[in-house]
Amino acid sequence: MDGHLFDAPDPGELERPVTELGEFLRSRRDRISPDRAGVASYGRRRVPGLRREELALLAGVSVTYLTRLEQGQSQNASDAIVDALARALQLDPDERAHLQTLARPAPVKRPRAGAPEIAKPGAVQLLHAMSGVPAVLLGRFNDILAWNDAGHRLLAGHLDVDAPASADERPNQIRLLFLDEHTRDLYIDRRDETARAVASLRYVAAQFADDRGLAELVGELSVKSTEFATLWAGHDVRLCTSGSKRFRHPEVGELELGFEVLHLPEGNGQRILTHAAEPGSASAAALRLLTDGF
Repeated sequence: MDGHLFDAPDPGELERPVTELGEFLRSRRDRISPDRAGVASYGRRRVPGLRREELALLAGVSVTYLTRLEQGQSQNASDAIVDALARALQLDPDERAHLQTLARPAPVKRPRAGAPEIAKPGAVQLLHAMSGVPAVLLGRFNDILAWNDAGHRLLAGHLDVDAPASADERPNQIRLLFLDEHTRDLYIDRRDETARAVASLRYVAAQFADDRGLAELVGELSVKSTEFATLWAGHDVRLCTSGSKRFRHPEVGELELGFEVLHLPEGNGQRILTHAAEPGSASAAALRLLTDGF
């Protein structure tokens, strides 16, 4: 039996990966046990999941290459290598897509440094045409760029309805979720909502990894919210496009609403978030009361 399977870790395990790709691979290695991965394990281990050399063996790459990949010294890994790593780590489709983005970053048209996001006029027009459907236009990092009256009443009636129009006063959906008392109390399944929000931000952020706005948002929330910092460090990723949420609204009580996320075709991270209730349900009646403005 090889000695490296016992107490002494290999030198490659002693340094922390410094890249987003390295941190993601490390987090997925920590999550999967040797038994689940089909790796023989002997004696006491110092790492909770797979060692780097074990992942390299499963994926059919050298430890040296995997180390260079994690440290950002190798760029644009081939599709075959990304697929091999994803299979070895047993990634789900969203995690696989996230790995692909990190390992083979595509050129992205960046906004001018310091320039605020501009809501697409056609998207704003669409929001207001959906008068009975609570809807908001989200920016790439969840700034609320616009909302219709129903969206404002459902999600943030305590805020100025015109707040999204000003880049300086524009609310941010994730900042509200972690730091705003009204928003914290709005979601019945708040732990699910926060986990989903952070996992979704992780997924989108991979496409804008060097954006100063993202760094400032993550830094602020990591300092002000231990909950956010813990979730962010977990490196979970999820592309959230539909599902259901339960609300405890201060004016109309409990609602269960389905949501859909419609990504704009420009690929700039902007998307429309809509909410709807099951026809004929108590939630539909409550939502109608809310959207009709009492």
